[in-house]
Amino acid sequence: MTITQNGFATTRRLILKGAGAVALVGLGNVPFSLSPALAAANDKYPEDAFKQKSDADAIKSLYGKTAEASDKVKLDAPEIAENGAVVPISVSSSLPDVASIAILVSENPNALAASYKIPPGTVPSVANRIKMAKTTNVIAIVEAGGKLYSTSKEVKVTVGGCGG
Repeated sequence: MTITQNGFATTRRLILKGAGAVALVGLGNVPFSLSPALAAANDKYPEDAFKQKSDADAIKSLYGKTAEASDKVKLDAPEIAENGAVVPISVSSSLPDVASIAILVSENPNALAASYKIPPGTVPSVANRIKMAKTTNVIAIVEAGGKLYSTSKEVKVTVGGCGG
């Protein structure tokens, strides 16, 4: 589609690019209160932690300290996963000042399945579908107030998801 006006041809793509540019200029006026959320998105990717084979090594690489068990960390996972390729997991916490949440699968080829930065003022709740190679413990780690808290649950896998 071409629109001609005053001898100038303007395509729909050019119009859309212009609208996109106007929208991006508008983002320059983002309120100051959103800047911590945007800064959290720019944190360095924890590549080394995702390469660790054991859950203890992944936690050490990601946080540099150990976690203590807490009933204020809620891990929702099925007792039996019929398909290890898509196991629904959710983690939430009632702890104040949550900075991050991590999900680990002990017997997977790489233990760390997911890591989330939680911006200040955000409800500390995440959900995902993870792959599990076999029956093992799923561990949720919550970083709050500079300390680590955890909970775990054994999930029985009937069909493997990581090459099984």
